[in-house]
Parts: sequence; structure tokens; C-alpha cells
Amino acid sequence: MAVEFDKVQFDTSNPEPRCACVLLLDTSGSMGGAPLGELNDGLRAFSEALLKDELAMLRIEVAIVTFGDSVRLVQDFVAAGQFIPPVLSASGLTPMGEGIDLAMDKLDGRKQLYRANGVSYYRPWVFLITDGAPSDQWQGPAQRVRQAEGAKKLAFFSVGVEGADMAVLGQIASRPPILLKGLNFREMFVWLSASLCNVSRSRPTDGVALPSPLGWGEV
Repeated sequence: MAVEFDKVQFDTSNPEPRCACVLLLDTSGSMGGAPLGELNDGLRAFSEALLKDELAMLRIEVAIVTFGDSVRLVQDFVAAGQFIPPVLSASGLTPMGEGIDLAMDKLDGRKQLYRANGVSYYRPWVFLITDGAPSDQWQGPAQRVRQAEGAKKLAFFSVGVEGADMAVLGQIASRPPILLKGLNFREMFVWLSASLCNVSRSRPTDGVALPSPLGWGEV
């Protein structure tokens, strides 16, 4: 995928290594009501937690891709210290496969940008949240995820809200999907921010043990 470098914001004055994270969020109609309200609240908690870590604000970059009535880049990559959580709305089906492809494309472009500017980077993350099953072709994108994971090019996490097709999620990535307990989005995003902060305090070549998700989800 070609990257239009003049259209991508990138702080070349910041010499810190970067950890890119794409939040890949289901905004289909079934997420409407309480689930989406809790998801929006979780995004605010995620932003607040990142702002408490000075190093994370320099090293973590966040983007948001949603899939519902269409697949959208709601937030292009931005430093954690500049991330303003959007207020999402729900409608449409669940074009998860197309959403995965866009998230992967954005990560490929971001890594290309890092290399072009001589900036080191951690293995990037994709964090998928859904309450349903894909309404489009997902096998090709899933194969793309597994190949990238096998080559250690990314870490892919999937979280199923009540109603999610956990069997399909289990085929998308090598890491087992996590079933969210109730609507514990806030606890989940606090875990995500803590995990990313742990990564940002390491070296890009280090392996990092992540905290258990058992407070908010089960494998």
C-alpha cells in the first residue's frame, strides 16, 4: 500500500521508539444501546490512563478503525498524549474482514513511515472488539493476520462481547480470543493501557509479560 507521507502527521522531533496500536471496533447495529455506551466510556478511561504515563505519551500511538454501516478510519495514528477519544455510534452489519484489512494496511503504512524516518518501533498491536460474526469474507484477512503473527510482525488480540462468534474469532489469530465479562469495557481498557505502558517501558527487542485479563474477561 502506498503511503502519502505529506498527509501523515509524524513528530520527527521525538526520538523515542514507537508502539502503534489499532483499536478495531465493531459499531454494527447490535452494539447499540448499553454496549456502545460502555465502549465509549472505556475509550475515555483508556485515554485518561495513558495520560498518566509520561513515557507512554511519547512512545504509544493510537489509531481507531470501526466496522458497521461501513469501514472507517475514525482516528489516524496520533501520539497517546494527543489522543482524544471519539464518541462512536452504531448501525449496519459487521464487515469485520474489511476492517481487519484496513487495520493491517494502516500498520504497514505506519511501519514504513517509521523506517523512512529512522525511528525504531515495537511489535504493533491490533485490538479487535466485536459482539457478532463477520458479515463479509473474513478468511483471507484472517490468513493475513496469522502470517503476520507467525513472522512476529504484530500482536493481534480479539475480545468477544456477549453474542460474538467466538469460534470465528479463534480462527482469526493465533492468540485465543477473550470473552468479555458483561460490559466490563472500562476494566478492559484500563488493562490495555497498562499493558501498552509496560511495553513502552521495555526495549523494542524485549519480550514483555502482560497482566492477566481475568478481572474483565475469560479465555
